[in-house]
Amino acid sequence: MSHMMDKSTENPSKKNGMIAKLTSFRHATWKNTSLGGKKFKLHAPAKNSDSAASPQPPSPSLNAGSASTSPKSNQEKEDDESDVSPHKSRPLTRSNTDPTTSTFDNTVKRVKESFYFRWKKDEDKPPSIEEKDPNNTVKREFSFRRKGHEDRRSSMEVKPTFEEYLERQAFCEATQQLIDREKHLFWETAEAEANKEAVEKLAADHKALEQHVWQILQQSLSLSTEEEVSALASAVKAINLEEEQDQLWRQNPQTPPAWRPSEWKKHHDEVLQKLVNGRMDNPSSPIGDQVNQSSIEAEIQSMGRQLKEDLQWVVEVVKNCYPPEMDICNFYARQYHQTFSARLKKIVGSVDDKDCSFLLRWVKEFYPEILEKPELASNINTEALGKLLPDELLKPLEEQYLSKQQKDLMIYIGRVLDEAKKEWDQGKEPTRDDGCYVSPVAYDVIQLINGIVTSAHITVRDPHKAQEITSNLTDFMQRYQTFHEDVIKQNKPHSKAFIKANLSCVEQFRDFLVEHDLFPEDVRENCLQVLTEMKQSAHTYLLTPVHKILKPHYQKLGTSDWLKKNTFEKLLNSTEDELQELQGSSQSSYQELIGQLQQEVTVEYVRRLLKGKVKLKNTKKQQKAYKIVRENAEKLHELFARMGSKQDWLKEILTNIAEVLRLQDIPAIQMQIVSLGSAYPDLSEEHVSALLKLKTNLSQADMNTITSTVLDTLKESYTGGETRRFFSNVVMMSPSFPTCITSCSG
Repeated sequence: MSHMMDKSTENPSKKNGMIAKLTSFRHATWKNTSLGGKKFKLHAPAKNSDSAASPQPPSPSLNAGSASTSPKSNQEKEDDESDVSPHKSRPLTRSNTDPTTSTFDNTVKRVKESFYFRWKKDEDKPPSIEEKDPNNTVKREFSFRRKGHEDRRSSMEVKPTFEEYLERQAFCEATQQLIDREKHLFWETAEAEANKEAVEKLAADHKALEQHVWQILQQSLSLSTEEEVSALASAVKAINLEEEQDQLWRQNPQTPPAWRPSEWKKHHDEVLQKLVNGRMDNPSSPIGDQVNQSSIEAEIQSMGRQLKEDLQWVVEVVKNCYPPEMDICNFYARQYHQTFSARLKKIVGSVDDKDCSFLLRWVKEFYPEILEKPELASNINTEALGKLLPDELLKPLEEQYLSKQQKDLMIYIGRVLDEAKKEWDQGKEPTRDDGCYVSPVAYDVIQLINGIVTSAHITVRDPHKAQEITSNLTDFMQRYQTFHEDVIKQNKPHSKAFIKANLSCVEQFRDFLVEHDLFPEDVRENCLQVLTEMKQSAHTYLLTPVHKILKPHYQKLGTSDWLKKNTFEKLLNSTEDELQELQGSSQSSYQELIGQLQQEVTVEYVRRLLKGKVKLKNTKKQQKAYKIVRENAEKLHELFARMGSKQDWLKEILTNIAEVLRLQDIPAIQMQIVSLGSAYPDLSEEHVSALLKLKTNLSQADMNTITSTVLDTLKESYTGGETRRFFSNVVMMSPSFPTCITSCSG
């Protein structure tokens, strides 16, 4: 900017220097003028009579921003000096040794001869010198009134030449000057044909201006100074002036000059289009990591970075040089979008799997992220740009990409399972974390699935297509199940540790499948079924030894010894010891495991009781059995709850059975059994019959009445909703027992 300012003030400074010398000389002359040793009295208006005696003010400075005396003061002094009669004393002359005397005196003489006039005394103010330079134009204005004439104002304007405008990069002003000359030659006068020299000069100037404008346009994306930014703004204004002039010529019947229509707006678009193409062909951004990137990856990344940087520059800098109606941000966005798209179309046919992935990520992920940046999104209509690649090119790319991702996923998760098998074969026990055995299988596989499928979802922008990557996940789960069953079958010393670790993995896989929408529905259901089977087999493997240890204590249940000596305490103590041994899986997995054990112990308790080895012949024995069953139920519940089980409902089964033993009234017994059967519809007729047989004081007729009433009531009240199953696990001796009372609950 300082460079432009220096040029714009070059000629005025020379003129200002001349005027300053002249003014200084006049002041010196006035100060030394004397007549008979007295100050020479100037002929001036009375109101300014004491101006000669006032102190001499400093010479006025014509440079902008400098201190100066008022125009009125300077004019009054010049007025006084011009009224000195020629025949009176002359001012003192300069020394002959002054090297500037001769030249300066000649200059003063010429100025006085050119502007010699006499002011009318006592009438008006002396002339003023005002120098203003708002448009790089030096303007000198002398106001005066000749004696005997009306007031007149004479002015002289010295405007910069066309060449000076070009030098200052004031393209708008230069354009307007050429348009004015064009109008004068072709519209206002008939000088165009007569003055061919002027027309040729105008054509040459127009061509020169055009070249300067295109030159600054080509620098639009690499402006480095405020002067260049200002020049671009001026060039844009010049283009719009030319467009307006083209429109005016289209409405004018006269023959236009050879350069009309100039179509600068059209050429402007072409210049910027070539500019964008050139920058995308030869990006200035770093090409990237050539060691780890293919040539196609480096090329795409380099073009993408150039696009991002240039669009940010357009929004931050170039936009301010254009009027809003030109919508320059969207213009550049379209050019870059079309250029980038054209380059990618050439690449599509020659990409391998790695390049395909990178290309799709730029098209579907990275490029949209660039346009979504707030500073760009607020200035660019991204929806109007459309897709970087058409669907007919995207579809095969997506298929190639998804196939590769699916293949990679199966390879990676297969390696995870192979590593677990290797450690098993080597006899290594799984590591412990906070007392629990852990396996990396679930964690590693989940991370791989989540990472690959999520990335594919972002890349292809279609969740259903991304889910297809996991379509072979059932195969992996079945392989995992086979390994799991093999560990159980071999039953090596470290098998239990592996199974406990696997239980934690099963839980992690199950939660992942349920909580994340990354799988086709059939794949999800199949994998969950495999996991359920793995959990059940693990529970069976871990709990079977426990039941073997508890079997002697089971055999005492429902016997005379149980009724007389209450041998249940030994069962509780042994169960507690085994619960300690079952620890080693994750907290939630352990809770499920001991919850399963609590249910199985309760099932065995009811089964042994319903076998009818003990005969409750009277009310007294039935009351005692009631108290023992309630007490056993309470203690069993307390033990498992203390260890972390959440199966509170099992306690209610035993307490309900105890109530049946206590009650003596037939209707009351019926209602209690109906309540039990309503909660657990898998309660069968044989279960009811076995329970009533414990009360040997009931007649066969009473038992038949109770059973038939219970059956009818339960069938009428059954709604078919989902309920807990318990009694179906209480297997009675006779294989001909019906499944359940309702025969439809399953």
